[in-house]
Amino acid sequence: MGAHGGAVLLWCAGAWLAASAQAADVQVQVQDASGRSVADAVVFLESEQARRQVRPVAGLEMAQNHKQFVPQVLIVPVGSEVRFPNHDTVRHHVYSFSPAKKFELKLYAGTPAQPVRFEQSGVVVLGCNIHDQMVGWVLVLDTPYYAQTSASGQAALSAVPAGRYRLRTWHARLPAGAPVPEQALEVSASGATALVRLAELAP
Repeated sequence: MGAHGGAVLLWCAGAWLAASAQAADVQVQVQDASGRSVADAVVFLESEQARRQVRPVAGLEMAQNHKQFVPQVLIVPVGSEVRFPNHDTVRHHVYSFSPAKKFELKLYAGTPAQPVRFEQSGVVVLGCNIHDQMVGWVLVLDTPYYAQTSASGQAALSAVPAGRYRLRTWHARLPAGAPVPEQALEVSASGATALVRLAELAP
């Protein structure tokens, strides 16, 4: 390798280290209209830079266990494939009519041979034609920066590069078809904190 090639490599490494050094943590607290902590909310940061960084994630599963979807909410980066193993002794018929992904896995046991690929961001509501009580959600995101709140309503997003983002928050108890609440958030080299109030949560 010539001196010029070595200099390019050193410059690239330096640029990567500089970008990594500016990545920080974002702490988000989610509450309802009365100030109570909201568990299981999904918080995520969107920007043009975030969209360029998103990559598919391997090994994702939405199982059926005891006639329930497990997990009830699955977060999926755009382009990822999801398997739907049936661990019950009865067969299930999984489907979605959501605009972000319409699909159907007809009556089956075990694990279908082909996973389902989610190419478009949005909320995908799952059901079972055999068991009406079964409801699940696949939240397809166009960003690698996301987290789900704990029982205390807190979520931490790690290694977020400094910049300006839209902080969006989704919960299964938001009204069907309602826009996902969002607010502007600027992340500095030392990180950021945010408080989100979800005013329209169903009981």
